[in-house]
Amino acid sequence: MRRGRSRPAGAALAALLLPLLPLTACDRPAAPAGPAAAAGDPVPDGDQAGDRAGGPGRPLPPVVDHVRTTDRVVFLTYDDGAERDPALAGLIRERRLPVTLFLTDTVAGPAYGDLARLRSVGAGLQNHTLDHRFLRGLPYAGQRAEICGQQTKLTSRFGVRARLLRPPHGTYDTTTLRAAADCGITALVLWRAALDADGGLTYTRGEHRLHPGDIIAVDPDHPAATNMTARTERLLKTIEEQGLRVARMEDYL
Repeated sequence: MRRGRSRPAGAALAALLLPLLPLTACDRPAAPAGPAAAAGDPVPDGDQAGDRAGGPGRPLPPVVDHVRTTDRVVFLTYDDGAERDPALAGLIRERRLPVTLFLTDTVAGPAYGDLARLRSVGAGLQNHTLDHRFLRGLPYAGQRAEICGQQTKLTSRFGVRARLLRPPHGTYDTTTLRAAADCGITALVLWRAALDADGGLTYTRGEHRLHPGDIIAVDPDHPAATNMTARTERLLKTIEEQGLRVARMEDYL
């Protein structure tokens, strides 16, 4: 059994949420707007009793940017837009890359057929909400509609029930965790490293190098980005040079 396969610890991370600054563009923020933990790390004490569950007896999902594992693996994730680069789809198929794609229905919906083919070679399809709205500050009903609505879309189009959510722009609040739990989400996934416009990596915290278990985010829509396939190939070389490999994140979360 892989050391990293245990489910992440549950709800108490909700109390660590800090005030989040509003964003004004769709670009990925330099760092996720809220604290994250490694899946498998101990959960800090100090949560409020009322924030420990979504529905009755349902624990809140943790927010993670890293998976605690001794396996020399990292996790490669893409938000909406990856499907618009046919060369990238070819690279994923050729190398059978176990990437995870976080999908927004209004953005990725027209390409669901192509995405189904990527799924056949190992790509995981997870939730990025229906309309890519900022979730933080929305009432519970609005957040639930965004998250559960995309759950329904992914189930009807691909026959999968997503367990992972990447909140748009990396922003969320305790209401997001409650709504996510009630929609069947088991973890909110942020990132410790992000691929920048030139193909280099930027880090949200800690040492500026990759570590086993790191979650890497690629923003396909970066306005100044070079070719996404070329950036991905450069990233794969960096990963290999550091003695790491890409693994399927759903096997560890």
